[in-house]
Amino acid sequence: MNIHEYQAKALLRDYGAPVSDGRVVLKAEDAKTAAGELDGPLWVVKAQIHAGGRGKGSFKEASAGEKGGVRLTKSVEEAAEETARMLGRTLVTHQSGPAGKQVNRVYIEDGSGIETELYLALLVDRQTSRVSFVCSTEGGMDIEEVAANTPEKILSFAVDPATGYQGFHGRRIAFNLGLKGAQVKQCVKLMGQLYQLFMDKDMEMLEINPLIVTDSGDLKCLDAKMGFDGNAVYRHADIAALRDETEEDPKELEASKYDLNYIALDGEIGCMVNGAGLAMATMDIIKLFGAEPANFLDVGGGATTEKVTEAFKIITSDKQVKGILVNIFGGIMRCDVIAEGVIAAVKEVGLEVPLVVRLEGTNVEKGKEIIANSGLNVIAAENLRDGAEKIVKAVKG
Repeated sequence: MNIHEYQAKALLRDYGAPVSDGRVVLKAEDAKTAAGELDGPLWVVKAQIHAGGRGKGSFKEASAGEKGGVRLTKSVEEAAEETARMLGRTLVTHQSGPAGKQVNRVYIEDGSGIETELYLALLVDRQTSRVSFVCSTEGGMDIEEVAANTPEKILSFAVDPATGYQGFHGRRIAFNLGLKGAQVKQCVKLMGQLYQLFMDKDMEMLEINPLIVTDSGDLKCLDAKMGFDGNAVYRHADIAALRDETEEDPKELEASKYDLNYIALDGEIGCMVNGAGLAMATMDIIKLFGAEPANFLDVGGGATTEKVTEAFKIITSDKQVKGILVNIFGGIMRCDVIAEGVIAAVKEVGLEVPLVVRLEGTNVEKGKEIIANSGLNVIAAENLRDGAEKIVKAVKG
């Protein structure tokens, strides 16, 4: 689960981290009042979407020379005008995809004098199963480019959970970032605040880019992105309340209501599988035969007919889907339950694209019998290879 920048900064402020004062605006008519509550003399107007690269992004149907989703203004009136220009428009960035995201919220904050831009992140390292700090002197840039071209400029190290954060961790970061004097002490304190926040709220990622040294020589978190473990959000009512469903894929949102593991992709073949490993193998073999999967969908080991029906509806609601492959291995899951769910869904929503069903395992013969006697135009497959080959052939003509 992700949240907006202004929400992330409120959490940082609660933990004592240095951030600029700001106001969120939902309606253009409130922008002047919001900007007037800040000191100035510079006001930064920021589009709030769940995607990075806002400053380098562009609005659809933008006029010549129009700036991106982060704009520096020199008066309350100018800040209000820029806010009005952003609200309701679609911002396209390198992370949003070509469709972009509609700007429904704008954050206006005090401008900051910047001496140096740095990069800092905390994340869960899958290799070590520990929380790691990542930092670089190359802040404000695409960290992926830095990692690819000048990896020596990135420092990454894990924190031993037995000791937790210690002062030497902060000093190591400070020295690597070239901080001096009082800045080192500030860094040690800030890293401790960020680590505590990360652990307290069950985060997956906390990125400060840029972390700046101001023209007065102090550290400040100029931008902030936070991602939380979706499986732990139930423990944090305050974090759950920050969820913005308008930023999420409608299909993924609907899937979450039925406890379905669904991720939308860019291909043309919809997949319904039980088990994450089998789902990955199914997507791989679709690519092997020359097509692309339209989604990752794991219905789980204990799916009901209702759950399967809803899964099928979600797949067919995707206009990109030109064919569907159902691949089920019945261990805990029974093949007859899958068959009943597929039939119920097809009868309810119709079937306008080729459908290939491969069943194996518990009650497989009963499941195949249900499919065969349904009267529906369903293509049966004997194994995974056969199923993938048939659905790709049907889609490709």
